[in-house]
Amino acid sequence: MSTIATIGARLGGDPGGRRIVSPERRRRRRVQAVWGLLVLNVLTFFPGAPHIVPIPGIVGKLITQFSLVVALLLVLSVNRPARVRPSVFMFLLALLAAESLLASVGAEFLFGALFRAGRLFLFVAVLWLLTPWWTRRDLLLVRTHLMFLWIVLGSVLLGMPVAPGVALTDDRLGGILWPIPPTQVGHYAAVAAGLTIVLWLTGLLRRELALISVLLAMPLLLLTHTRTALVALLAGILIAGLSLFTTRARVRKSFAFGLAFFTVGALTLGSVVTTWLARGQDTQEVAALTGRREVWESILSAPRSIFETLFGFGLSNKSFNGLPIDSNWLGTYYDIGLVGVAITVAMVLFILTAAWFQPHGARRALALFLVAYCVVASFTESGLSDASPYLLELALAASLVYSGASREGVR
Repeated sequence: MSTIATIGARLGGDPGGRRIVSPERRRRRRVQAVWGLLVLNVLTFFPGAPHIVPIPGIVGKLITQFSLVVALLLVLSVNRPARVRPSVFMFLLALLAAESLLASVGAEFLFGALFRAGRLFLFVAVLWLLTPWWTRRDLLLVRTHLMFLWIVLGSVLLGMPVAPGVALTDDRLGGILWPIPPTQVGHYAAVAAGLTIVLWLTGLLRRELALISVLLAMPLLLLTHTRTALVALLAGILIAGLSLFTTRARVRKSFAFGLAFFTVGALTLGSVVTTWLARGQDTQEVAALTGRREVWESILSAPRSIFETLFGFGLSNKSFNGLPIDSNWLGTYYDIGLVGVAITVAMVLFILTAAWFQPHGARRALALFLVAYCVVASFTESGLSDASPYLLELALAASLVYSGASREGVR
């Protein structure tokens, strides 16, 4: 009997042949499920985007919003008793949520503003309850985020052969199994490619797997014609690579190859790149940032009281007079005023400052990539002051530069 028990233990099961999952593995799986539910929550359902699966708009929105409640219940089940790590970033994020609630009390569309503020509160609560897993040396949250990005991108890939004409509406690739606009597809592809490249540069990912991932992600990004995501990707990789330049020979070789590649590309494919960047627009449209400048000028010139200048008009759907704001800083100013802008700036500066004092390595490089990407994209995309993929990735960057991460082991 003892021999059977010994064999069963070595095989990871009990003497009866049933496989036993260790408590640590169960906790890890639940943490990954919580992060996946957060990704689903910020994967906004766009009923107006082209799609082929007949999902009613109300059902799609219920799925995304209810996932946050499930995430809260699930994280409470794995984090018992509830423990959180002290974090300046999370304090600032909680302060941002409180300020958004204050601003939303007097909003014109009270129910919608309070709903968004309440959603942000729950979002922050789940993120704070995940802080005990910030110090894992196996980069669990980063690898989990990358895994779910590929699940989203996989749905986009599956939709292309099913209905290529719908997927490439207006010659821009979008998700059609789940309605995802091209700008979001470009964002997910760029972040997936960037995280993969940085993990390979730091020696944490095999070359073959990294090459396959990049060769899949980059065409998706280019097919979306999303200029912001491409520029933010290049800026993020440049800053992350520079942080590793003096310590990694692989980074120095990659930079030399990249410089040669871009030089040859600029000389031979300049017209193709220019056409791609123009995206069928004339010089005047490009200078006006595809109509964004008009919206931004209207926001800045809109009359407001001192309270509205400081605290904004309450959380909105990031539109002004029916037009998208498409700027994190002006969207934050409109929603939660100068105080909200100051808190958002403080969050970004805190991560950059914390990264400066981190030792050279994967955690620092990944954090710098994420924060650089979010900052560059924030000028023509919104989301750092609301529950969004950008805020989720900014929190991921904060977890990587947590002061205790370099001293503590896997939990």
